[in-house]
Amino acid sequence: MSQPAPAAWPAEGGQLLEPSISYALGAVVAITPEQLSRRTPCRDWDLRMLLRHASESLAAIAEGLETGRVGLDPAAEDSDLAADPARAFRDRAGQLLDACTSPGHQGQVIEIAGCPLAGSVMAGAAALEVAVHGWDISRACGQRQPIPPALATGLLAIAPLLVPRAGRHPLFAAPVTVPATAGPSDQLAAFLGRAPGNSTRQATTDRPDSGS
Repeated sequence: MSQPAPAAWPAEGGQLLEPSISYALGAVVAITPEQLSRRTPCRDWDLRMLLRHASESLAAIAEGLETGRVGLDPAAEDSDLAADPARAFRDRAGQLLDACTSPGHQGQVIEIAGCPLAGSVMAGAAALEVAVHGWDISRACGQRQPIPPALATGLLAIAPLLVPRAGRHPLFAAPVTVPATAGPSDQLAAFLGRAPGNSTRQATTDRPDSGS
């Protein structure tokens, strides 16, 4: 029997992972080696570092969906991740896409550090992290491609359940104020400490286990 999701957890929260991966892949597809040293909205991380972090997160999420548990010890970095982080991201995103579209993961329980977590909750948390890092990557590459409205709206519904407004430091910067007319992509980025209208402002870097 699967563990119930937290109170008020939207039933569709776990269905956001697939479109989040697709969005992030679209941001990564055009990356060139010359862009890897560019700054990103994640403080102190250039694009190469962000891609490596995001790839490690993708691998951990896929591990959880495929095996039912996530280990806390970091895996040894493979040569592809070091040599070509953009390609490694694409490969790991493809593997995660296969895992999240396989039958049964929504009802499974995933163990993280000995604590059980409903598969739908982990998938929703993973969707939030993958999408926001896709946004970060798009900004770093100069694409400024917003998160698709339907996806951003779904993520806005679960973001407050995963990332509190208080006590989020040092994993996230404080929410940024945006106009009431801002679209859902800008609202989501702002909630997670990113300034949509200012590419020079950088958010506090989140960690692989932050649920972002």
